[in-house]
Amino acid sequence: FLCIKAKFLCFIKKNYHIFKNLMENLTLVIPAKFEATTLPIVLKEINDLNLNCKKIVVVPKYDLDTQKVLEGTDCKVLIQKGEGFGNALIEGLNYSSTDYSCIFNADGSFDPKYLNEMLKKNEDNYEFIFSTRYKKPGGSDDDTILTLFGNYFFTLLCKILFRLNISDVLYTYVMGKTSAFKDLDLTYNDFSFCVELPAKAKFKSFRVFDFPSYERPRISGKKKVNELRDGFLILISILKLFIFKK
Repeated sequence: FLCIKAKFLCFIKKNYHIFKNLMENLTLVIPAKFEATTLPIVLKEINDLNLNCKKIVVVPKYDLDTQKVLEGTDCKVLIQKGEGFGNALIEGLNYSSTDYSCIFNADGSFDPKYLNEMLKKNEDNYEFIFSTRYKKPGGSDDDTILTLFGNYFFTLLCKILFRLNISDVLYTYVMGKTSAFKDLDLTYNDFSFCVELPAKAKFKSFRVFDFPSYERPRISGKKKVNELRDGFLILISILKLFIFKK
């Protein structure tokens, strides 16, 4: 019995180091605009899980409160040069130097418990792992009737126009090879980034995996997305991507 126990503990220890070494090859890219109250909670959860990954937090230059709460943390803080959600992600992804990068929200809606499995799946020769709320056992505590309809409509449209094989085109909990992110030449600075990413991945014939995950309620309860305005921008961006395919 003692021999079996010793072998089991040895196995756990060995695989813990493998997992730890894998996570050292991952950078979380975290856009954080006016997230001074939520970001410390998110970072604590990541640290409590002993995830040995790197973290890049992209903050607008005028958001001094969020910059303040990042002092003394182990995060690399990038002061955003441009403006917009997509721009923050582009700047963070371009700065990342690890083998893998993952877009990670600062509002608490993304659950870090999925990172290990996503990374293992990424290593199965997939360029991108797209999380989905609409594939069991995934789900969402954040969707409204309006956003649910919008997500369904835009996902269906992208499936028709681009032949995408993912089920949640607007969800940006995405992990991928950093070199693949950079190879896409992403340029959309607003929330249209979320459709530019999968469309251009399809143009490049990159392998993608539809990964079920559960979206938690955001800590602050406030959305930065304006459903009508941003929905219109996303629609225009989809049509531009379809017409110009670049």
